Amino acid sequence: MRKTLITCAGLIVLIVAYVASDLPAALIKPSTAAPRIIITRANILPMTDLSTPEQVIHNQVIVIEHGVIQQISTKPPPANPQDTVIDAKGAFLLPGLIDAHIHLHDEAELAGYLAHGITGLRNMSGYPFHLAMAQRISRGELLAPELMTTSPILNSHGPNSGINQVLVDDKHQAEQAVEHFYKRGFTSLKIYSNLNKHAMESALATANKYNMAVTGHSPEGHREQGIPYQAPFSIPWEASVGRGFQTLEHIETVVWHALRDELNTAKLANVAKALLKGGDVLVPTLIAHRRLVHIAESKGQYLQQAGSDTINPLLTWFEQGSIAYWSEMDPAPYERPHADFFQAATGYLHSQGVPMLAGSDAGGFGLIPGLSLHEELALLTQSGMTAAEAIASATHLSAQRLGMHQQGIIAEGVPANIILIKSDPRHDITVLQQLEGMVVNGRWLNASDIRALHSAARDTSWFRSIWRSLQMLWYVHRV
Repeated sequence: MRKTLITCAGLIVLIVAYVASDLPAALIKPSTAAPRIIITRANILPMTDLSTPEQVIHNQVIVIEHGVIQQISTKPPPANPQDTVIDAKGAFLLPGLIDAHIHLHDEAELAGYLAHGITGLRNMSGYPFHLAMAQRISRGELLAPELMTTSPILNSHGPNSGINQVLVDDKHQAEQAVEHFYKRGFTSLKIYSNLNKHAMESALATANKYNMAVTGHSPEGHREQGIPYQAPFSIPWEASVGRGFQTLEHIETVVWHALRDELNTAKLANVAKALLKGGDVLVPTLIAHRRLVHIAESKGQYLQQAGSDTINPLLTWFEQGSIAYWSEMDPAPYERPHADFFQAATGYLHSQGVPMLAGSDAGGFGLIPGLSLHEELALLTQSGMTAAEAIASATHLSAQRLGMHQQGIIAEGVPANIILIKSDPRHDITVLQQLEGMVVNGRWLNASDIRALHSAARDTSWFRSIWRSLQMLWYVHRV
């Protein structure tokens, strides 16, 4: 009997492992890489000079060999039979987009991001399978955006703690957790809002010891009764500013923590001064809160938009209670004015010179992988950024701040991760969704390839999702 049980258990593990590794074909059978790609008659938005992000170089020829841009000029070189030659017909070439804040659940989502012109991703809650996934992408085994990942979320027990986070409540636990992350291969630490003061200081010191980047929410500490309206936070917002964070996440966190949820534009002046003095960079993730208003105002219809079937099915099932809540609530008293203030605050901080990166927080319900970044870019322009500035926040600025050296610009000698857009995105940022083609990992992807990626994004899997969730839970409870 025992042998039979062991055999059955082994077979179940093998079946689950097989199903979990059964990935969409578009990811594992990419188009053949051409030795040389020549794109002619292109208008190039290079994003190499952040002082003039709107600069365009008209009617150019770009030559790409083995994935690297070798030449940008006005005349095409003699073509060889094996070359891939693309006539851009006056379309616009620009760097592939970077989503600086996502939560990646499954490989199918990688196809969704790539299908929307996103060639770089920063996953903000990582586990060992994300490290393995990133290595497969870097080796060219998966046709996918370049993937960076933080550690699992480091938090303390409190109202914002979760079962998929590593929870630490003292200095020693925090030190041990960060050391464990480092030894496992994580180079970036994600910290969260309930982290208490002793754990926060220990985590920052240990990350600094191992030269790990730190990013996340500004820790508030233990939330006593009356916080924040009748009593201040245990840890002031200023304790996270100027501490060397790679980025601070969410404009709503800034409003909640720095302003104690007071929608007071006048008080933003001090916030801007602190961020500028500290050299800090903000990822606003406006769409993360705005989608809640969209869901409420549409009585849930927002959740039925095209592309919603690419959202992780296990996540959608798990969030059914939240979906029902937001579909039925009235956003007028609280959520709508907050969403509007978040947008105004983002515009004000940008006007004062606070650097910002574009991130969507995709990986939550109602946030479609890939499409949500385009929604975020539209919100950034509505906040006061020019379209070129918003594009910079999703290309050069992100690549520069995050250390994505294969992303962000179009120039000779750099890897070609570029997208081809039919018309000028400087005049209408929504045309970024009209992807004509792209080069990624040395491969030219045409309209047919992009359609295949959209199809692959819908190839979600309950088995893969459950398997990944089990891996997450197993890991965080071992740390």
